[in-house]
Amino acid sequence: MRSEPVGWYHPGLVTSPQPPQAPLAERLLAGDKGALARLITWAENADARFADVMRALHPRVGRAWRVGVTGPPGAGKSTLVNEFARYERATKRSLGILAVDPSSPFTGGALLGDRIRMEERTTDPGIYIRSMASRGSHGGLARAAVDACDAMDAFGIEEILLETVGVGQAEYDIVAATDTVLVVLCPGAGDGIQAMKAGILEVADVLVVNKADLAGADRLVLDLEEAVHIREHTKKRPDGAWSVPVVAVSAGKGEHLDLLAGHVARHRAWLEEGRLAAVRRSKRLAHVRQVVEERLDEALWTRGGLAERAGALLDGGRAPYDVVETLVAAILAGDVSSRGAPKP
Repeated sequence: MRSEPVGWYHPGLVTSPQPPQAPLAERLLAGDKGALARLITWAENADARFADVMRALHPRVGRAWRVGVTGPPGAGKSTLVNEFARYERATKRSLGILAVDPSSPFTGGALLGDRIRMEERTTDPGIYIRSMASRGSHGGLARAAVDACDAMDAFGIEEILLETVGVGQAEYDIVAATDTVLVVLCPGAGDGIQAMKAGILEVADVLVVNKADLAGADRLVLDLEEAVHIREHTKKRPDGAWSVPVVAVSAGKGEHLDLLAGHVARHRAWLEEGRLAAVRRSKRLAHVRQVVEERLDEALWTRGGLAERAGALLDGGRAPYDVVETLVAAILAGDVSSRGAPKP
């Protein structure tokens, strides 16, 4: 892990009296939560000012441990995050919670119910909670979530819990950027079967069976353990590879959170045995690729004229894949202006 530079001041999540006109990076490093909120808003809106500020803050990024929490709706993810945050705060570490909420495809408004469920944590000065509406976004949402985590990291937060609403591709993209991924399932919802169908085992570092006091929890644990065993013995795994544990908890009752915390700590220790730098580099590279794709889509297709050019070719009777080949060839040959239209 990177050591703190000389003069680095850990804000402790205490609001600073810095004047509003101070540069945002200075305000953030002085512990101004308002500056952190503004920076995350810029990340959500893909505001160019976010990148400008993060250039100065980049040396501060990399200290926080990021835990992704995903799973199907109704599995109790928000309750688990709420109670896990309470448990982790006993260590006096500062925590950040980023909850990615579903949003209306008509109004763009998000439910933001996680804030309601986490009301107890909002009074803790050592916890920073932020909800982020999906707004129908996919790649852009993953980029914004990673950027928000980077902002919290630079702020000095030591552990970040990132909760997603479901188990779709967008959620996979988000949790893939975290250090440890918790996949939360619960009995009575067919989650064992769905886990194998959706490939949840591929993304999980720890499988969590929540609501362990309900009937069927023991069976779900056994099914998941068997699925993990089969997967590990049918695929070539290098020596020392991580074996995904299955842990049963009852977040609503605050039971067995110590076991979950132990598995998270073991996974962190495993990564820090010489694997962490390479894993993080790979995930950061994926983040860079997402941003590049988002920028190119915006420059060449959304705001540029590439969509119109494609439409004209289709209207002219060209087959779809012929249009694809024509556009790709034009881009690679530099025969496309910054607005996506052919160069004069």
